[in-house]
Amino acid sequence: MQIREKTEMLEKNILSKYATFSKNSLGRKKEEDKCSIRTEYQRDRDRIIHSKAFRRLKHKTQVFIAPEGDHFRTRLTHTLEVSQIARTIARALRLNEDLTEAIALGHDLGHTPFGHSGETVLDELHPNGFKHNEHSLRIVDYIEIRNGHKGLNLTYEVRDGILNHTGKKKPCTIEGQLVRICDRIAYINHDIDDSLRAGILKIEMLPKDCLDFVGYTHGNRINNMIIDIINNSQNSNMICMSSEMQYFTDKLRRFMFDNVYFNKTAKKEEDKAKYIIRQLYSYYIYNINKLPQEIKNIDANKEDIVCYYVAGMTDRYAINKFNNLFVPKPWDKY
Repeated sequence: MQIREKTEMLEKNILSKYATFSKNSLGRKKEEDKCSIRTEYQRDRDRIIHSKAFRRLKHKTQVFIAPEGDHFRTRLTHTLEVSQIARTIARALRLNEDLTEAIALGHDLGHTPFGHSGETVLDELHPNGFKHNEHSLRIVDYIEIRNGHKGLNLTYEVRDGILNHTGKKKPCTIEGQLVRICDRIAYINHDIDDSLRAGILKIEMLPKDCLDFVGYTHGNRINNMIIDIINNSQNSNMICMSSEMQYFTDKLRRFMFDNVYFNKTAKKEEDKAKYIIRQLYSYYIYNINKLPQEIKNIDANKEDIVCYYVAGMTDRYAINKFNNLFVPKPWDKY
């Protein structure tokens, strides 16, 4: 018996009846021979981790644009925090931890440079709009190259969890539901932490009733949310918080939108970032021949290709590209 088959048997014996079993995956778009060691979801996790899109997350904005401080979150550290929170809950509820991790690691691959500011601009500029969750799926389906082939050819369940980690449609698996709620837990709490570090917030500004219920420290808030979800999702096919925890979590989220996400100090560079995205998009629309050959090989129209290229940039790559294209260089010949 292969190691993978032994792992699949362990899943059957250990996991909850509500969990998604690796052996029962609906499969991949392109059929492949199974791995002798890893389950289907373990293979997906590994493919995501080894992708270029995953590595680029380390230089993409979470909240603060192109942060210089070493301790501020980036899109990569956000992704890792989502993964860890989700894995902790998945293990406690006896859900499929490998599926949970794969969805969490892949959910934000499609984020633009400069965070949601970049997404907003591309959504305005592109004729068909732009949503980062849809682009995350597009990346794993055919933009990312693996072994000379387009796309990572992930399983249906991972692709569904990536696409539906945000938006109106809910994921088809309980593990996808879990990542969806852990994404919110992670960003609310680490954005509070970063905002306190940046001086945008002071602890006394946070709603006292929220702190009294959820916790006064970063670790306590996350721990209490995790325990609440575990206690309220036991023996259920749904992931949920208690009504009280949901109320205070939503209140904290509204507070963050009012005081940080739309805060003029926190977002003082946002207009510049949006300007960079607009200029780059416009430049490549009229100079598509200047794009790298790899991106020009994508089977899509001109607007799509330019949008995908700009969306894939890191913060610093976009800034450097803008400077190279639009900022005059001093004459250095004597």
